[in-house]
Amino acid sequence: MSNVLSAQNLSKRFVDGERELGVLNGADLEVKAGERVAIVGRSGSGKSTLLHILAGLTDPDVGEVRVAGQSMTNASSDVRAAIRNRHMGFVYQFHHLLPEFSALENVAMPLIVSGRALSESKQRATSLLAAVDLAERLGHRPHQLSGGERQRVAVARAMATEPDILLADEPTGNLDRENAIQVLRLMESMSEDTGTAFVVVTHDASVADKMSCSFVLEDGKLNARPIAQ
Repeated sequence: MSNVLSAQNLSKRFVDGERELGVLNGADLEVKAGERVAIVGRSGSGKSTLLHILAGLTDPDVGEVRVAGQSMTNASSDVRAAIRNRHMGFVYQFHHLLPEFSALENVAMPLIVSGRALSESKQRATSLLAAVDLAERLGHRPHQLSGGERQRVAVARAMATEPDILLADEPTGNLDRENAIQVLRLMESMSEDTGTAFVVVTHDASVADKMSCSFVLEDGKLNARPIAQ
């Protein structure tokens, strides 16, 4: 099975005044279709920086990221945007839903932006919201939804364009345990049903234990972390 994402020898350093801080030092990662990969590490270890590099939002000093066989690192900004739109989805700790739009409109937005017809976009958004058990909340705006419901809308929005891989930065960080479990089960079912891969950055070991595999980002490298049985 081919990789949907491959990162090789990623290195990144930042200058803070007179101090140089290395956050990545030869990090490697390969993700196949349907895999759910967790990346854990202490605060400041570089997890978010790594996620930004994987998404082509930050350049590594050394190394390359390939998404669906295409080089993200060596591509122009326009090509990177096209790769993200076609192959990647994103879920954040804070849902970042547009407050003035309904759940249906928020989920349909990436499809409309990509050029899909309005009717087709709304039809797919309706199906996705039903899949995350929000069929009765289509017209609700974010402030009318619970935290767990808003995060499920965010996951549905990330899945709208049927990405090959979804990057998630602390997606359960603001949820209670019950809602966190629901979001994780949703990710699992979507990876099984659609083949979408997930890379989840988290500080929560219990979240990492529910993934297919898990890595610790330590001293700038990704090291395999045993999954609890």
